[in-house]
Amino acid sequence: MSGASTSCDVVIPTGGRLDLLRPCLRMLAGQTAPHQVIVVDDGPEPGVSASIEGAHPRVDVIRREPGGGFAASVNAGIGAGDAELVVLLNDDVRPEPAFLEAIVEPLRADPAAGMAAALLLRPDGRVDSFGLEADPTLAVFPRLWGEPTEGLPAGAGGVLGPAGAAGAYRREAIEQAGGLDEGLVSYNEDADLALRLRAAGWMCAVAPEARGVHLGSGTFGHRSSHQLYRLGFSRAYMLRKYRVLASPRWALRAIGSELASVGWQLVKGRELAGLRGRVAGWRSASPELQLRRELLVESITVTEGIRRRKAFRG
Repeated sequence: MSGASTSCDVVIPTGGRLDLLRPCLRMLAGQTAPHQVIVVDDGPEPGVSASIEGAHPRVDVIRREPGGGFAASVNAGIGAGDAELVVLLNDDVRPEPAFLEAIVEPLRADPAAGMAAALLLRPDGRVDSFGLEADPTLAVFPRLWGEPTEGLPAGAGGVLGPAGAAGAYRREAIEQAGGLDEGLVSYNEDADLALRLRAAGWMCAVAPEARGVHLGSGTFGHRSSHQLYRLGFSRAYMLRKYRVLASPRWALRAIGSELASVGWQLVKGRELAGLRGRVAGWRSASPELQLRRELLVESITVTEGIRRRKAFRG
């Protein structure tokens, strides 16, 4: 249903959570920019897709087998559209009315920009993410998480790429990169895509006026066993895919950080899901890419990295 009058395709992966999706769709209906919404549903209830189509007839709905993962759903949604620009949006994001207009503007202004990061807020009004940043061991964090919105940096310094919850991409760039890595399933697929886009020569812009509230942990539940498993899986997958442990300077820090994270989960919740996920993620990945260290933020210390994990990931 995309066409010349469409500013962008908006791809929303959902696990069938109508309580999250319906408010998101209502807010998209009030956007100032023309767009086409593509919802990709891989939830367990087959009737959800029919419910969406009935309530929102102008929304394209793709039904997939349950449990296929975020990356596969996003790739399916991107493939179903044809607009020059693509916006990825989680169903637990509440975009402001000018969100779409603001997030695609940097891509229209700069042909070298292949992606743009939105400014997402937590429900308490502080920053949820203003793009992603990564420490020297490729541990990825929401940039400026927990900061007040006053006095935020205007430039894109330190930005690796957009957070997967809300980011804009040039279709040409995504296709050149081969889409999202479906081996990751969930978590870090946004950082992985950003790294591959950077390797292809694309830049990341920031869109401070593209604002929305991110409810957070709407899919797996905060600190659930499944969430911890998937976080651990993606972390080890990235460590191996980008050969982080091949660098003697950073290997010890990376291993120490992972042991600390697993130990914290065990002490606080007697939880081994994170460890199991790391083992599975390492086995699933192939060491195929060289990490561009200039994209990492070396000022994120060991102590700061551990603090951030404990604060919002566990």
